[in-house]
Amino acid sequence: MPRPRDNGRVTSSPALDLTHLAKLREALLAASYTADGCLDLLGSTGYAALARSEAVPALRATRGGSPLETLVRLFLLQQPVPYTAAAAALPVEDCLMDGWLSQDGSQVRATVDVRPYANEVAGLPSADAWVVSDLGCAVGGAGGIGSGETAQGVARRELVLGVGGASTTLANLAVRRPVRQALDLGSGSGVQALHAARHAQRVTATDLNPRALHFTRLTLALSGFENTEVAEGSLFEPVADRKFDLIVSNPPFVISPGSRFTYRDGGMAGDDLCRSLVRGAAAHLEPGGYCHLLANWQHVKGEDWHDRLAGWVAGTGLDAWVVQREVQDVAQYAELWLRDGGDHRSPGSDYQARYNDWLDAFEAAEVEGIGFGWITLRAGGSDQPTVRVEEWPHPVEQPLGPHIEDWFARQDFLRAHDDAALLASRYVLADEVVQEQVGAPGAEDPEHVILRHNRGMRRATKVDTVGAGFVGVCDGTLTAGEIVDAIAQLLGEDRVMLRDRVPESLRMLTEQGFVNPVL
Repeated sequence: MPRPRDNGRVTSSPALDLTHLAKLREALLAASYTADGCLDLLGSTGYAALARSEAVPALRATRGGSPLETLVRLFLLQQPVPYTAAAAALPVEDCLMDGWLSQDGSQVRATVDVRPYANEVAGLPSADAWVVSDLGCAVGGAGGIGSGETAQGVARRELVLGVGGASTTLANLAVRRPVRQALDLGSGSGVQALHAARHAQRVTATDLNPRALHFTRLTLALSGFENTEVAEGSLFEPVADRKFDLIVSNPPFVISPGSRFTYRDGGMAGDDLCRSLVRGAAAHLEPGGYCHLLANWQHVKGEDWHDRLAGWVAGTGLDAWVVQREVQDVAQYAELWLRDGGDHRSPGSDYQARYNDWLDAFEAAEVEGIGFGWITLRAGGSDQPTVRVEEWPHPVEQPLGPHIEDWFARQDFLRAHDDAALLASRYVLADEVVQEQVGAPGAEDPEHVILRHNRGMRRATKVDTVGAGFVGVCDGTLTAGEIVDAIAQLLGEDRVMLRDRVPESLRMLTEQGFVNPVL
């Protein structure tokens, strides 16, 4: 792969030389160019400012010239540094030869963004990794790299983004148990493949954009992973005859009137791309396998969006949990992605024309809003799959993956137990569930009782006196039926009638994780 011209503009992505990459990795580690090392250097204020694409605090913190400060300026802040300073921190001639750096007189510049990344997987210690992407694309989308249809010598539609909020969200959602085969569909710079490589024997990364696959290779090789492979193509085409234990996808889910940017625009009408991923997942999941994806979906006039999303899953045989995190009206949505593409910096008439294109497309399809959220699918093997579609805009615990796995396990339990079996089972109160009583000051009895869960989805639910008393004694000693009988005697209620009434609320408390069955 040719060395970039010495003009600071990217003409190609760096070469994949494994020997040189190993030396580069050693240099990054020796300088503490890691997530923890950068946090220690920049402090929480400077690190947080970088996440907002603000560089001034980090520039102030990196004026000393140490190897770590040089690397932060070079790769995080994309500032030129003296050749001599780069040589003290890196195998600089290797980096120039392979295209990681370009030289202009006595100074060198980075040609790509190399971002330290704490590769965290539940149950495993954090590991140092690095994500390689196009300059200016680590956060905030392509809008941060200037206007026009080309940038840094690369057609903007082919740009490869780095770590952003969406990729972090997806990484935190995935179930992280040891698996044989994992698929990162639409890998981009390889963030999801990085995580999967730590708990999968083999990871396959696919993308429609060949530049993205090269960046995925760079990310994985620089981070020291060899249990990976890449395949070029759209959706499931590159793995048409294969099945996986885990599928993760941060796809080009943006519902746009055209396909300008490969990293975000799916090129299908409306939300058909996300629907196609859901429909196609069943053929590529091993029994018990999980598929996690981020998605956008249309709120269409005259349709209930819950029914619309449930229809995506219907007939696949998969269990599904769909969570809508946010809804935007069509104008907000168009503005968000026009800014992402830098269109707000274009001449006014161009911006207005593109804005109108988006609104025309939504009007023609009778779209009233766009939902943002995540979808988890599981090949549970049941002839009556569980499909839950809900809205939950509230904060959740991260990582959520362990709680998602527990949620599906509880669905298996509930599906296998009728009311009599539920009452014959034992339960324990989940960790960090608290009770709140709400009522007028000085009142003898509360108006109602709230159970609040401080883990997982952090749900809250109102319960009656029976429900509050029930969860209060769930320690796994007595069956639910025995607890109900004791409550009936204490309250002077009919035992049989109370046993008939309790299973409905017991299913809700179990499904939402306030109590866990003793298996």
